[in-house]
Amino acid sequence: MIRKWNRESLDHRNALLFAMGVSEEDVRRPIIGIINAWNEMNPGHYPFKEIVPEIKKEIYAAGGLGLELPISGICDGICSNTPGDRYTLPARDLVSSEVETVAEVNMLEGMILLGSCDKVVPGMIMGALRVNIPTVMFTGGFMEPGCYNGKMITLTHTKQAYAAYVAGDIEEKDYREIVKNACPTPGVCPFMGTANTMCATAEILGLSPHGNASVKSQTEEWRAMGLAAAHRIVELVKDEIRPLDIIKQENFENVVRYMMATGGSTNSILHIPAMARQAHIDITPELFDKISRKVPVISAIYPNHPTYTMADFSAAGGLGAVLAELAESGLINTDAKGMFGTIADKIKLSKNLNKDVIKSVKSPIYEQGGLAVLSGNIATESAIVKFSAVDKAAWEFTGPAKVYNSQDEAWEAILKDEIVPGNVVIIRYEGPKGSPGMPHMETFMAAVLGKGLGTKIALVTDGRFSGATGGLAIGHVSPEAYDGGNIALIHDGDIIHIDITKRILTAEITDEEFTKRKSLWKPVQKPASGWLKLYRENTTSAHKGATMFWD
Repeated sequence: MIRKWNRESLDHRNALLFAMGVSEEDVRRPIIGIINAWNEMNPGHYPFKEIVPEIKKEIYAAGGLGLELPISGICDGICSNTPGDRYTLPARDLVSSEVETVAEVNMLEGMILLGSCDKVVPGMIMGALRVNIPTVMFTGGFMEPGCYNGKMITLTHTKQAYAAYVAGDIEEKDYREIVKNACPTPGVCPFMGTANTMCATAEILGLSPHGNASVKSQTEEWRAMGLAAAHRIVELVKDEIRPLDIIKQENFENVVRYMMATGGSTNSILHIPAMARQAHIDITPELFDKISRKVPVISAIYPNHPTYTMADFSAAGGLGAVLAELAESGLINTDAKGMFGTIADKIKLSKNLNKDVIKSVKSPIYEQGGLAVLSGNIATESAIVKFSAVDKAAWEFTGPAKVYNSQDEAWEAILKDEIVPGNVVIIRYEGPKGSPGMPHMETFMAAVLGKGLGTKIALVTDGRFSGATGGLAIGHVSPEAYDGGNIALIHDGDIIHIDITKRILTAEITDEEFTKRKSLWKPVQKPASGWLKLYRENTTSAHKGATMFWD
C-alpha cells in the first residue's frame, strides 16, 4: 500500500465511508481518487460526466475502489475579454493545490485525473507531481469544428467576426450565425491552442493513454481510452509506481520537441517550466529556443493553417504520427518511459496517413520550431512569439510605438481606427503581477486579424495569448512593467525593431535614456484583493513560469 495507516485512523475513515454505503469488504480495496473537473460551464470537461460510472466499474473490476472528487475546471473562453480573465492563469496554481489537497486529505492510493483545458491540465499535473502517488490522466477529446457558409470556423473566429461586424465588413446576421455555429459539440476547442498543447503534454509525459491527445470527444475510441486509464491506475497502485519514478528530464524535453514540431501554444512556455519544477527539473526559455532551432514545424493546424483542425490532424494519425516522423530523424527520445509504455511503444502503434497534414522532417513547413524566444533591451530576460502563426512578411518589423496600459484601451483604440498600419502596439501592466493574473491579449489580436491587419501591426506585451492567436503578437515580456522592466519605459513614437529570425526585440533607446526614464517611473497600480492579491505577492515572472510554486 502507498499510504501507511494506523488502525485507529483507518477505522475512523471507514466509519465515514460506511455512512455513504461503502461496504466492509470495499473499504479494504485501494481507494483511487477520480479527480474530476467536470462542470456545466466548460464544454471541454462536459463529456466526463457520462463516463465516470464506467470508469468506476473498471476500477472496481481491477480490484480498486474509485471515488469521485470534484475540483475546479475553468474555461478560458468563458471569461475572455472580461475582468474574470485575470483569474485564469492563477487558476492553474489553484487547481494544483486542489489536487494536492484532496490527495493528501483523503490519503488516496492513486488518482485518475479527468481534465482537458488550458490551465486545468497543467495544474493537475503540477499537483500530481508534488503528491507523487500513482497517477494517470484522461483528457476529454476535441470538439467538432464549426462551419458557416461552407467555411471552417472555431471559437476564435467569433472575435474576428465581431471586429469585422463593428467595422461594417459583415452583416449582423452573419456575425450571429458565426457565434451560433462556432462550437457545435462538447470537447476541447479543435485548434492547436493551449488545451490541445496541454493534452499532448499529458500524453508525451506518459500520463494518458495512447492517442488520447488527438481523439474526438464522446466517441467509442475515446471511451475505450478512459477505461484503459481506469484499468491501468489499479495496476500502478498495486506495483507502487509513482510519477517521479517515470517522468524525467527527457520526458519534458520531448514535450518541447513535439510542441515545436506542431506550433504549440505560447502558454506552454509558462506551463512546462512550472510543471517540470514540481519534478525538480529545470526547463528554461533558453531550452525552448535551443530546441526551436533544431526541430522544424512539420504539422500546422489552425491558427498555423487556415483550414486544418484537430479533426484533420486526428485523421492523419495525430500525435503518434508526429512522434514517428520526429523519431525517423532522431529528433525525439524514444526511450522515454511513461505509465502506458515508452515513446517507442507509442510509435509502433502509429502511422502517418496524410503527408499534407503531417509532413516529414525532410520537407518541413518551417525549418525551425513554432515558437521563438526573443530578447533585447525591451525584454532583457525573454519574450515569446508563435512565429508559425505569423506571416513571413511580418517576421521583420520596424515601427513607432503606440503605448497602452491595458488591453481594453488598445482594443477600443483599434476599433476606432486610432491604431494604423506600421504601429508597434505596446500593451503593458498585463503581466503576472501587473494585471495581476496575466490575462490573454487575444481580443486585441482578433480585432487586428478581423480588420485584415495581421501583417501590418505588431503587438508587444507583458501579457499572454490564447493558443489560437495569430498575427505578429509578442508576449511574456520579462521583466514585466510592474517590476520596472524596460517595457514600462517605452513612450509613444519610440522606434521598435523586431526580427524573429534573429530573435531580436529592441527599442531605439540608449541605456542612459532608459536610466533617466526609470528615475521618473512609478508603477501603475491596478486593484487586486483576495486570491489575485495573494497571487501578485507570490508569483514568479513569466520567465519562470508565472507560478506561486517555483521552489
